[in-house]
Amino acid sequence: MTVWDRPEPPTRPVPLDRDRIVAAAVALADDGGLETVSLRKVGARLNAGPMRLYGYISTKEELFDLMVDVVQGEILPEEQSGEQPGDWREALRVLAHRTRQAALRHEWLADLLGGRPSLGPNGLAVTEAKLAALDGLADVDTVMRATETVSAYVNGAIRREIANVRAERTTGLSEHDRQRASGPYVTRMLATGRFPALAKAVYDGTDVDAEASFTTGLDWVLDAVAARLTRPPA
Repeated sequence: MTVWDRPEPPTRPVPLDRDRIVAAAVALADDGGLETVSLRKVGARLNAGPMRLYGYISTKEELFDLMVDVVQGEILPEEQSGEQPGDWREALRVLAHRTRQAALRHEWLADLLGGRPSLGPNGLAVTEAKLAALDGLADVDTVMRATETVSAYVNGAIRREIANVRAERTTGLSEHDRQRASGPYVTRMLATGRFPALAKAVYDGTDVDAEASFTTGLDWVLDAVAARLTRPPA
């Protein structure tokens, strides 16, 4: 029986339910990362003993699953209907940007994205929205590979951005600061002539912010998906 199916025990003596437990865990993770989340600390935040929490959640992994599903609820647009969107690119683009925005609000999400099945109601709704956006535009296997490809890009780009955010917070140095600090070394290495393509990128490339980089990469991935879409035979 999964955590989604298992009934909750009676409330006693402190009011307690899975929603309160998960909200407390999310707050802990938002403040200090996943490493700060434990049933003991969640119980302390709720003025309840950790053993009471085991009546609602058996393991920390179950707690993580519930936390991810809560945030998945922030990803699906509120106006999303059960009907297939008319513009599949826009539907996938909106979901991708909302995923990035959710991860920037909850940095710990980057550590769990793609690493576990999303079987909660919100996770299933997000998956449904992705598949529905492409439904009827290609055979089911192509649709599956297309959504997997877009998700792989989104997850990877988010992890890279969150890693940079964490590095800046830890070191107190922005990415530009780190580049300036390593500038003399990189300049010497490029001057050897061993890395001509890299030198061209460093000296001639345009510097863009994280959001612009994410948007451009996403558009390229969607272009690649568009090239593979063919309507199945009637």
